[in-house]
Amino acid sequence: MKKITLSLVSVMVLSGLSYAGGDIEPVVEEVPVVVEDNSAFYVGIGYGYFDQQNDNIAPTGDNVEFEANSILLQAGYQYNQYVALEGRYWIGVGDIDQSGYNAGTRSGDFDAWGLYVKPMYPVTNDFDIYALLGYADNTIDIDNSGSWETDGFSWGIGAQYEVMDNILIFADYVSMASEDTISVNGIDRDADIDLYTINVGVSYKF
Repeated sequence: MKKITLSLVSVMVLSGLSYAGGDIEPVVEEVPVVVEDNSAFYVGIGYGYFDQQNDNIAPTGDNVEFEANSILLQAGYQYNQYVALEGRYWIGVGDIDQSGYNAGTRSGDFDAWGLYVKPMYPVTNDFDIYALLGYADNTIDIDNSGSWETDGFSWGIGAQYEVMDNILIFADYVSMASEDTISVNGIDRDADIDLYTINVGVSYKF
C-alpha cells in the first residue's frame, strides 16, 4: 500500500512539474545597443598650392596665369560619419608668379575663403574619402598691376586618415572657380577662368 501511495504521489508531482514547466518562459538577457557618436568640432591647418588660369580676357584676348603658395585654415563640424559642414580660409605667402601677359614674379596679396557641405564615406575605421560642395571667393591684389577677383560654385575631392586618436592628415583637390567672368580692377570681364588649389594638412577633432 505504501508503495502504491508513493507511486501516485510521484506521478502527481511529475505531472505538476510538467504542466508548470509549460508556463515558464526562457529568460532572455537584454544586450544594450551601443551607438557610436561620431559628431565633433574640428580645426585644421595646412599648405595649399594655388593656380588661376585666365584665358581670352576681353577685350584684348590676353591669357594670364597666377601661381601662389598659401596657408590653409580649416574649421568644421562633423554631424556623423557621413556628413560635415566645413569652412576654409586661404592666405597667400611669398610672391605670386605671373605668366602669360606681363609675365614675372610679383609682390602682392592673395586670399580666398569657401564654405562647404562635406559628404564622407568611411572606407575603414581610420580612412575616409570625401567631397566638398559649396561656394568660394578669391582675390589677388598685384602691386602696381591691379586686382583680380572671382567667386562662385566650388567643389573638391579628397581623403583623410586618422593617424592617432582625434588627429587626422588630409589631402585634397579643390576647384574654386570655373567661370566665364572675372572682375579686373572692379570691372567685369569675359574670360575663361579655371582656378584650383591642391592642399595637404592636419586636423584635430575635439
